[in-house]
Amino acid sequence: MGELEIEKHTQFIMSVEKKKDFDSMVMEHLRMSGAYWGLTTLDLMGKLDAVNREEVVSWVLQCQHDCGGFSGNVGHDPHILYTLSAIQILALLDKLDTIDADKISAYIVGLQQEDGSFAGDEWGEIDTRFSYCAVCCLSILHRLDKIDVGKAISYVASCKNFDGGFGCTPGGESHAGQIFCCVSAFAISGALTHVDRDLLGWWLCERQVKSGGLNGRPEKLADVCYSWWVLSSLTIIERVHWIDKEKLKTFILDCQDKEHGGISDRPDDAVDVFHTFFGIAGLSLLEYPGLKPIDPAYALPVHVVDRLFFGQPH
Repeated sequence: MGELEIEKHTQFIMSVEKKKDFDSMVMEHLRMSGAYWGLTTLDLMGKLDAVNREEVVSWVLQCQHDCGGFSGNVGHDPHILYTLSAIQILALLDKLDTIDADKISAYIVGLQQEDGSFAGDEWGEIDTRFSYCAVCCLSILHRLDKIDVGKAISYVASCKNFDGGFGCTPGGESHAGQIFCCVSAFAISGALTHVDRDLLGWWLCERQVKSGGLNGRPEKLADVCYSWWVLSSLTIIERVHWIDKEKLKTFILDCQDKEHGGISDRPDDAVDVFHTFFGIAGLSLLEYPGLKPIDPAYALPVHVVDRLFFGQPH
């Protein structure tokens, strides 16, 4: 199993920004999310000081559009996914005072549909991921009352399935990623009564396979990213003790590149910042020594959430 290679993971994350290879080119459109994954990982490991905060904030603000929303990179179109990542980055860096919260809120409000769902952007795709993004964004900005929360929650509840899970739209297959979005939206909105904790907990704990890793739905391979999607939901509904936490911890640590840093989806695969974040976040939820705790609903370090809502210092 070995230990968590914090120094090497820090070096890996810091090197990602400097790369100009093929992988960086094809990921250009979602750089905002990549920045959120990397920065949050650094903070969880106590290494955020390695980053030039002013440079990050300057770049994030360059990605904001006149409509109020943020894009995944400079020159790309705004989307609610990247708007959430931008807000999370600014919250992490304690720089929310650099933005107009009302303008961003108006952008999000404009994406709510008559049935309570949310479109991701002006082109109208509907997904419970976007419902979570809206609720999480507005909560961080202290503007949750700007949307019809009742309708938003009713729509998310309509995506519940017979197995206790949730899909991307009504009737959509239950998936661990969507379940995180729906359960977290309920948690932030104070509406967890819509969740059958035992039924959903059973479905989620069945995601653990022999290797100790977790998959996203039945008959799929384990993947480190589900160490977050599944574990966060189990944490919120208080059913984490239904899985073997030590076996999961071993699986995540076995997915490390111990020579160059970074975490992959499965042992011996190529590493990336996406799986590095979700692996570290999963270990944080498992209370791994040396890592800061992470909030399972906001996907931000607990100390950041405390500062946002309780005014507690860093």
